[in-house]
Amino acid sequence: MATRDVTAGPPAELVEAHAPVALFDRVTLAFDEKVILRDVTFDVRFGHTKIFLGASGAGKSTILKLMLGLLKPDSGTIWVLGQRVDTMTEAQLMRVREHMGMVFQEGALFDSLTVGENVGFKLYEDSDLSLSEVRERVEEVLGFVSLAEHIDKLPSALSGGQRRRVAIARAMITRPKVLLYDEPTTGLDPMTCLSVDTEIVKLRDLQQVTSVLVTHQLRDAFYIASHEARRNGREVELVEASEQKVEEADFVMIREGRVAFEGSAWELRHSKDAYLQTFLS
Repeated sequence: MATRDVTAGPPAELVEAHAPVALFDRVTLAFDEKVILRDVTFDVRFGHTKIFLGASGAGKSTILKLMLGLLKPDSGTIWVLGQRVDTMTEAQLMRVREHMGMVFQEGALFDSLTVGENVGFKLYEDSDLSLSEVRERVEEVLGFVSLAEHIDKLPSALSGGQRRRVAIARAMITRPKVLLYDEPTTGLDPMTCLSVDTEIVKLRDLQQVTSVLVTHQLRDAFYIASHEARRNGREVELVEASEQKVEEADFVMIREGRVAFEGSAWELRHSKDAYLQTFLS
């Protein structure tokens, strides 16, 4: 059976000019009597960052599962890369997922595979690339996250932060248009969190990857929203974001399954809403 070159960009029909990368329109989901999301509406713009905040159990991670088609809503519509995914079959969803990457909360690496094998897993399994071409691409993405020297190590030899960055490298191996992050810094110390946040910013600004981030870590959320990556010769530097870049980061507060707030970092910080003030404190 012929395999596909999953490092190629999405087919033209998947991306319409100026269309949202993702769109939720009045999405509701319940498990038995428990409502997880109710009438949730938002869109995600190309190259922008969407940051979902909220208490544990508010429904944040469920939004990512719906975007991937792992769950189906009870009502409402969901569009991703120009395709309505809430009505798709599993086979149809696979075609859209080829252009999305997911970074799980705990990294979810295969312990028995090397770092390089973990990162290149999808290309080894489902692409036309030769072994040497896959190795070259793996070296490229590991270099991007400053882990090239660890390519032949097992994940157990790495620190928690390094394993999380390997997970990011694995998610970017197919050059996705959209990266979904589910609590990517949970359980990490502040300095390690900063290294993960830096990779998220670099991918967004240097690789033009649209970012959808679920987190309860306000420090990480505001850092990603307020910084941008720029090339300075061969070096990459992180600087305070321009006003335009800051405006491209949208915060969404999910409270009891509903959108309680949507706006910029400045608007979130200056909101007079008592719940938001308590959450931010």
